[in-house]
Parts: sequence; structure tokens; C-alpha cells
Amino acid sequence: MTIHLNWKNAPTIKKVTCTNTDAKKFLVSNVLTVGKEYEVKNETEEFIFIVDNSGHVGGFYKSYFA
Repeated sequence: MTIHLNWKNAPTIKKVTCTNTDAKKFLVSNVLTVGKEYEVKNETEEFIFIVDNSGHVGGFYKSYFA
């Protein structure tokens, strides 16, 4: 399915604030800013899908947010 293609225009589920960008494997500091609030477009048990600093929807581990 292509449901993820419509997430950017989907209603915001909630808002979360980035608490850290301390990633072991991936560089996330270029698309997330500590202290910034982001709109959640979708959520799974492990990931949050937000509109990041690039303006695109990205999936991130929940451990980056409060």
C-alpha cells in the first residue's frame, strides 16, 4: 500500500518534543533539533513518524522524544 505517501498531509495525532539526538548507528542531528516540537503523523510500537527539519515525514525511534 502507499498510505505512507499521504502522511505529510494527514491530521496531526499529537506533538512531541525532541529530547536528544544521541544515535549509535544513524546521524539524526541533521534532521532533528533538541528542544523542538514536532507533529506526529503516525506511530507504531517502536517508531514515531514526524515531519522533520527537512520538511519530509521521517520515522524515528521513540527514544528521541518526550
